[in-house]
Amino acid sequence: MEAIFIHDLAIKGVVSRVACREVVDSLGWFDPRVVEEAPLSLKGTDFMTTVAFYDTKPYDREYFERNADSARLDWRFHEFRLTAETAASASGAGAVCVFVNDRLDRRCLEVLHGLGVRLVALRCAGFNNVDLAAAREFGLRVVRVPAYSPHAVAEHTVALLLALNRKIHRAYNRVREHNFSLSGLVGFDLYGKTVGVLGTGKIGRIAAQIFRGFGCSVIAYDPMPQLAWAAKHGVVYADLETVMSGCDILTLHLPLTPATHHLLNETSLARMRSGAFLVNTSRGKLIDSTALIRALKSGQLGGVALDVYEEEEGVFFEDHSGRVLQDDELTLLLSFPNVLVTSHQAFLTHEALSEIARVTIGSLLCLEGESGFSGDAVVV
Repeated sequence: MEAIFIHDLAIKGVVSRVACREVVDSLGWFDPRVVEEAPLSLKGTDFMTTVAFYDTKPYDREYFERNADSARLDWRFHEFRLTAETAASASGAGAVCVFVNDRLDRRCLEVLHGLGVRLVALRCAGFNNVDLAAAREFGLRVVRVPAYSPHAVAEHTVALLLALNRKIHRAYNRVREHNFSLSGLVGFDLYGKTVGVLGTGKIGRIAAQIFRGFGCSVIAYDPMPQLAWAAKHGVVYADLETVMSGCDILTLHLPLTPATHHLLNETSLARMRSGAFLVNTSRGKLIDSTALIRALKSGQLGGVALDVYEEEEGVFFEDHSGRVLQDDELTLLLSFPNVLVTSHQAFLTHEALSEIARVTIGSLLCLEGESGFSGDAVVV
């Protein structure tokens, strides 16, 4: 009965032919109509690509399954992260789909290669959690989502700054307790302030344009300056030290590389204007957390807004409300009245999640040669 039931589902396109064949082969029975009568979207290959999907959250599954092409892939959703210790769970999959806190080091990639996995699909823009040299050695293709919604992250950057500066989070909690006092809620105008933007990729440029809309002066640093864009929007490029020392607000939009690791450290933070605000919606390891705490304690920094944290793995994206947080530095940062932290949610908009699903599924379908991989999406 199990074989007949799954056979019927496969004919209707509800389950993949791989799943059907596995069950019915184990029972010694198979009806070729599963292939012959399968929907057109399932034809052209012997079976669908099986995708092992890691660190699954409810919104991931919702948006991926909602995509029109989702039925052309055989999904295995796992809530745990992909590491060398969990890589065996990709057995039988042609591709793995991972996020920022999965760890694809050499050991993990070696296991994946041995299992026959051919593609690593990152559903994010960054790829610093993948050993690219090992991926090349093992012949694994690595793809990403280069620009799911730069507006989502740029807008969250400004939202964090506004909430921190005008103390909206504190005011919200007060009035819910019927405390309508304004004491301690004084902020400052963004108009007329100088904003420093480190990194003028798509997100950094949009953030700069939003700040220009507030009437801010914007100075920027990027090793590859976009001069035509800067001239059009009234943005001035300068060297790194000038930007860091010459702004009231510094916002980070850089990739994590060996050169940018702990770019904000004790020395560089000391160069900033006394009382400056710092916003990071990029990569946590751009900032040395120990140095950041010292700068806050000394008053060198007037406020810090973070959507990322250098040791966020195992903390962000999870509910720890019922137990003691084990990260002492994060616990200390959360206790400061002039620090606002969100848990890597800058990307979390309807538009961004839809685009992440669309681009990732497109790359996964390319594994069977339906079309070529998009150049911007290919890492290896």
